[in-house]
Amino acid sequence: MLLTAAIISTIFALLGVLLTAVTLPGIWLMVLVAMLCTWWQPDLYSLWTLGTVLAIAIAAEIAEALSSAAGSAKTGGSKAGIAGSLVGSIVGLVAGTILLPIPVVGSIVGGVVGAGLGALFAERGIAKRTWGESYRSGKGAAVGRALSTVIKTVFAAVAAVILVIFAFL
Repeated sequence: MLLTAAIISTIFALLGVLLTAVTLPGIWLMVLVAMLCTWWQPDLYSLWTLGTVLAIAIAAEIAEALSSAAGSAKTGGSKAGIAGSLVGSIVGLVAGTILLPIPVVGSIVGGVVGAGLGALFAERGIAKRTWGESYRSGKGAAVGRALSTVIKTVFAAVAAVILVIFAFL
């Protein structure tokens, strides 16, 4: 049964990386499954391993939030631009998944484009900035969103490697 728990945890760790790459909560899925498998088979992971993976998941969330907002802010974006970037990212993620139904690609492209357009239109419409200033903020938000996806996926991959290695030790 311990081997079965290790295999289940490994499958969900790898799935978690893929889900994180498409901006879904994959890192939290892998943490949840690892905890449930450890509850079922207490010898699977130590509390140190689970704590480390949980800390990585929290750090990934913080890094993602800071990267998205920092992209707009670094290029002179206002609070409206930052908020527009976050809303646009969510709308773009859904729209990209529907309009560009290529696995992974539609979600990522939609989130990045949505973040950029959300910041652009919030800067122009709410903050009353010029088109040039709005474009810079939108571009920064899009780049920040793209980087945040990469950063969070790297965190998820590190967590997955830890879970896979320690599942079989």
